[in-house]
Amino acid sequence: MRAAGLTVLTGVSGIEEMFAADGKKSGHKGTKGLSLRFLQYDLQLRHTFTLANSSRKTTPDILTRLEFDGVAGYGEASMPPYLGESVETATRFLSSLDLSQFTDPFQMDDILQYVDSVMPGNTAAKASVDIALHDLTGKLMKQPWYKIWGFDPARTPNTSFTIGIDTPEVVRQKVAEAAPYKILKVKLGLSSDRQMIETIRSVTDRPLCVDVNQGWTDRVKALENIHWLKENGVVFVEQPMPKTAVDDMAWLTQNSPLPTIADEAVQRLPDVMKVHGVYNGINIKLMKCTGMREAHKILTLARALGMKVMIGCMTETSCAISAASQLAPKADWADLDGNLLISNDPYSGMQIVDGKVTLIDKRGIGIKKIKKVFSKI
Repeated sequence: MRAAGLTVLTGVSGIEEMFAADGKKSGHKGTKGLSLRFLQYDLQLRHTFTLANSSRKTTPDILTRLEFDGVAGYGEASMPPYLGESVETATRFLSSLDLSQFTDPFQMDDILQYVDSVMPGNTAAKASVDIALHDLTGKLMKQPWYKIWGFDPARTPNTSFTIGIDTPEVVRQKVAEAAPYKILKVKLGLSSDRQMIETIRSVTDRPLCVDVNQGWTDRVKALENIHWLKENGVVFVEQPMPKTAVDDMAWLTQNSPLPTIADEAVQRLPDVMKVHGVYNGINIKLMKCTGMREAHKILTLARALGMKVMIGCMTETSCAISAASQLAPKADWADLDGNLLISNDPYSGMQIVDGKVTLIDKRGIGIKKIKKVFSKI
């Protein structure tokens, strides 16, 4: 099915027609501009994903392909429902773009400023274009983006592996599956918080970080929780209180024995100054900030302010994960496991080796290959 540029994967062909091998169909020679194609691709989660305020088994996703002069770059928009984007809003936004007006893909500021100006919001949809543009231009430059930015690939951190809120039996199963990872990220924010930690501690002594997803509302109780978490081997606490509770959060950070990291409180570049002094660090996610270009600016500003930096993700394919990993050498922590949480990843890219984010010396965002899984759907 096709509608306003969107192909929904319902049959044998779909992406195989559109996303054929890069060099075989040029379509845009001479003065012709950029060509954008996109399709819906729902991500199937290996386990039901439960947060403090939601639960789901799938994540809506749109895959993008940006072509210029016979070379194609790939991107994606992952849209967890709680962020407010959907396949419908992303389709409407992407269909409204006219990228054919741009005949030089290296005019990235102009292209991405245009993309950002078309409609407010739609940050994941905008990220899908940004990632594809970076992949395209990196291929044209014949370099991966971590090299273009001058980053040392040996300096990447270990990635955490996420353990969602669940029953003790399932939590123990998830921890067993996470055996290759040196740090675990635990979702908290419900009345079962201590049970979650105690269950994990019954089967492993690995370091933990926790993501509360704004689940705590009492700052005194939150501080008590953090002291208890520190005693149980937790290294930092992500978004413990609602993003609107600025004064309470600043008090909590001042008194906390563990670093506090802003997630929902930081979306885009202007938000970094707003959370400076309120949190110790920030979690940068491409889907929140419109992609790699703004993520790089956010990282630079946070470092200049002396803040800690984590490179994070949603549930995503290896496309967006590999794009985010290009920034990992400059991060204190990485949470780049979104592709490991799904069962239908159509791409292969950045690898986790002995728990460590390991970049591939391959052009663009470092996608190693595109798996032909679509004919099986």
